[in-house]
Amino acid sequence: MTAKEDKAQNPQYGVLHANKQPRTTIFYGAADVEGQENNNFLFHCQSIRHSFIRKVYLILMAQLLVTFGIVALFVFSVEAKIFAVLHPGLFWVAVLIMLLTMLAMVCCENVRRETPINFICLGLFTVAESFLMGISASRFAPIEILLAIGITAAICLALTLFALQTKFDVTMMGGILIACLVALLVFGIVSIFMPGRTIRLIYSSLAAVLFSVYLIYDTQLMMGGGHKYSISPEEYIFAALNLYLDIINIFMEILGILSITHE
Repeated sequence: MTAKEDKAQNPQYGVLHANKQPRTTIFYGAADVEGQENNNFLFHCQSIRHSFIRKVYLILMAQLLVTFGIVALFVFSVEAKIFAVLHPGLFWVAVLIMLLTMLAMVCCENVRRETPINFICLGLFTVAESFLMGISASRFAPIEILLAIGITAAICLALTLFALQTKFDVTMMGGILIACLVALLVFGIVSIFMPGRTIRLIYSSLAAVLFSVYLIYDTQLMMGGGHKYSISPEEYIFAALNLYLDIINIFMEILGILSITHE
């Protein structure tokens, strides 16, 4: 799903290269034809990438609106909380839908690329994830939810601007991030058998930092440009899914930190 930017455009996957400068040769006041073709090619590549980024962020904004709308419903509506308590089976249905749709989009290339099945799967995943988040968020006070949303929005905006401006290529850190994720998973399993306020605070803090780095990583993959690896413009559903999960995980860990500090 990622490809080296220094390769030529792949007609099957639409992977773009970004580090080649157009070569224009001036001869008797006329530009070389090859230089004009390269200029047109680069303009075409950039327009595709910009259209891809706009599509990803539009999908992401729609996901976040649905998610936080459902979260607000569970936090501020007593009827929604009672409904969730009276129908506990919906929790497991949502878990099943979330897992099946996420595995389908991650593992099956055709599912996440073909319309409308990709939007249907992403929509089902978003609704199921939002329902689970709503149930989880209903345990917290409204002020904690609003504060967590504000902090998450500020963090995500700052990290996105950093990903756009920094010359440091985070896309080369994929292996390191996976290793850190596995280590965090192991630490989370160990913390189950070692309950305590300090352990939970350490885990939530480490998880928030890790998913913040993942947000920079996925943003640079989407942006392309001078980075070593980039995601294909055909993978707009996968790119939106990655950013959505990063933001949701940051929000949940920030919420966990706030709840621990207010105990």
